[in-house]
Amino acid sequence: MPKALENNMIIEIKQLVKTYGSKTVVNIENLQINEGETVGVVGNNGAGKTTLFRMLLDLIRPQAGEIRSENKNVSNSDHWKSYTASYLDEGFLIDYLTPEEYFEFIGSLQNMSKADVREYLSQYREFFNGEILASGKYIRDFSKGNQNKVGIAAAIMQNPKLLVLDEPFANLDPTTQIRLKALLKDLNIQQQTTTIISSHDLNHVTDVCSRIILLEKGVVVQDLQKNENTLQQLQHYFSDGKNVVA
Repeated sequence: MPKALENNMIIEIKQLVKTYGSKTVVNIENLQINEGETVGVVGNNGAGKTTLFRMLLDLIRPQAGEIRSENKNVSNSDHWKSYTASYLDEGFLIDYLTPEEYFEFIGSLQNMSKADVREYLSQYREFFNGEILASGKYIRDFSKGNQNKVGIAAAIMQNPKLLVLDEPFANLDPTTQIRLKALLKDLNIQQQTTTIISSHDLNHVTDVCSRIILLEKGVVVQDLQKNENTLQQLQHYFSDGKNVVA
C-alpha cells in the first residue's frame, strides 16, 4: 500500500447489525478500510459477505449501526456513488442489451463517446477471449462466466476510486482467472484503486489482496495483513474451524 495513503480512510463501519427474523447475519463492531488497500473478505456460506456488500452499496439497510464512505453515511448520502463501482451478480446487468449496447450505455454515464468506449474495450481483448464482443448475442444468453466478464469490465470502465466485487472469480475458466488477477493488481498499482472482493478461492484472494478479513456468522474473527504464511493459515482455519488463525 502506498505510504501516502496509509492513514486516509475511505470506509468506516460502526456497530453494524443486520438481522433477518431472529437470525443475525452481520454483526461488525468496528472496521476501517484505507484508500489504496486491496481487501479480501472470506468466509463460509452464510458468513455475511454478500449482505455486507449490499449494505455497503445501500441496497439493503442495517437494523443498527452505519457504514460511512469518505465520512458520509451511505444510507443518507449519494456522495459515494460518484466514485464507487461494483459488480455483485448478473442482476447488475441490463440483460436484454448486447454487450456493445451495455458498454455504450455505461460509457455514456461517464461522458464517453462510442469511440472512447471502443478504445477502452480494446484493452480487454485477452480478458474477453473472443467470446463477448461481436457475438450477436444478448447478455442474457451468455454463460455466467461471460456475464461476469461483462459486469467486471463495465465496473472498471467507471474508473472508480472504490471497486466492490462479489465472487469475481466464480464461473471463470482458469485462464480468465489469471488475467483477472493481473487486472486487479494493475488497478491497484497504476490507479491506487481501493478494491474490496469476496471469494471462496483462498489462493486467488491471497494472491490479489494485501489484507484479508475473515467473517464467521457475520462477525469479523480475523483481520490479517498478508504475509508469506497467510494462505497456509487460512487453509488451516477452514480445515479445522476450531483453530483460530494466529
